[in-house]
Amino acid sequence: MPGPHIVLVGPPGSGKSTVALALGERWQLTVRDTDADIEATAGKSIAEIFVEDGEPAFRALERAAVRDALAEHDGVLALGGGAVLDETSQELLTAYADAGGVVVFLDVTLSHAAPRVGFNQSRPLLLGNPRAQWQALMEARRPVYERLATVRVLTDGQRPADVAELIEQELAVLRRGEGSTS
Repeated sequence: MPGPHIVLVGPPGSGKSTVALALGERWQLTVRDTDADIEATAGKSIAEIFVEDGEPAFRALERAAVRDALAEHDGVLALGGGAVLDETSQELLTAYADAGGVVVFLDVTLSHAAPRVGFNQSRPLLLGNPRAQWQALMEARRPVYERLATVRVLTDGQRPADVAELIEQELAVLRRGEGSTS
C-alpha cells in the first residue's frame, strides 16, 4: 500500500510528535510531522504564520502538507491537531484508511494534556484562557478524530514508548480481525 505506514492524529498534548519518534525508532522508519513541513515551507514558525498571515493561510499550508505527506511519505506520519478539520484532508485520510492505511487517534484528557502542552505562546489557538480553548477545540474535533480513526489509544499517564507498544497491540488485534480493544 502506498503512503505512510501509520498516521497519528489527536489534540495538542496527546503526544503525536513524540509517539511518532518512538514508533519510527521501534520500526526503523522515517518520521514526518506536517507541522514541521509547514514551518519549512513558510520559513517561519506556526505562531508567526498565524500572526503575520492569519489562520486561513496556515490552513492552506496545512492542507498541502497533509496531501503531500500522504502521497510521498512511507514511514510514520504525525499530523497537526487541527489538520483533520479540513474537508479535503478528511477525504484524503478516509481514502488512505479505506485502502488499508491505519489512522491512530491519540486521545488525551485535559489534565494530562496541560503539562505536556504548557499552554504557551507557541500555540496560537490556545491564547487567552488556554484550558477553556483546549476544551473547546477538543469538543469540536473529537467527533472527527473518532470518525477518521482506525484505532484509538488513550495516552494519559503513558510514556511515548508505552503508547507505541499499545499501538502495536492494537495493530495486532486489527490484523487478527478482532476489532479495536481501546
